[in-house]
Amino acid sequence: MPAAMTTCASLSKSTTAAKPPTPETLAYSLTLPAALQSPAIARAATRTILRAHDLTDVTDAAVQVVSELASCACRFTPAAEFYISLRYRETALRVILYDGHPRHTNSRLAAACDTRRRADLRVLACVVRACGGDWGFGDAREPGGGTRMWAVLPHQGAHAYMRSR
Repeated sequence: MPAAMTTCASLSKSTTAAKPPTPETLAYSLTLPAALQSPAIARAATRTILRAHDLTDVTDAAVQVVSELASCACRFTPAAEFYISLRYRETALRVILYDGHPRHTNSRLAAACDTRRRADLRVLACVVRACGGDWGFGDAREPGGGTRMWAVLPHQGAHAYMRSR
C-alpha cells in the first residue's frame, strides 16, 4: 500500500506560477555606490524594470529623471553609496533618492547648497514640468540623515513626453 502523501502549504504556494508584473506591482529599491558608473546602472535598471512592468511608454521621462537624481547624488553625497526607490502608485511613477549629504545648519550655507542642488537638477525640473509632475528635495527623515530628492511623473504626462520627443 503506498504511503500517504502530504503537501506543505508554503511549498505548494512557492511552486505555483507567479502572476506577471503589472504597473501596480512596481516597487523596487536599489542601493548603489556613489561612483561614476552608478547613474548608468540606475538608467539600465530603470529601463529593465519599466519594461518588465509594461510601462515602456514612460521610459524616456523616467530614465532622464533617474539619471539626473543619481548624478546629483553622486556629486553631493560624502557617503559611499546612495539609495533609490521606484514605485508606481495612483497612475504615477514615484522616484525617491536618498544621499548622505547632510542639510546645513547655517542658513547661508543651506541656501547656497540648495541653490547649487537646484541648478544641478534644472534638466530634471524641465522634464518633470513637461510631464505635469512634481519634484523637490529636503531633509531625509530616515536614520542617518542626509538629503531626500524626489520626483513624481504622472503616467499620462510621461507618456506624452515620450511621444513629443
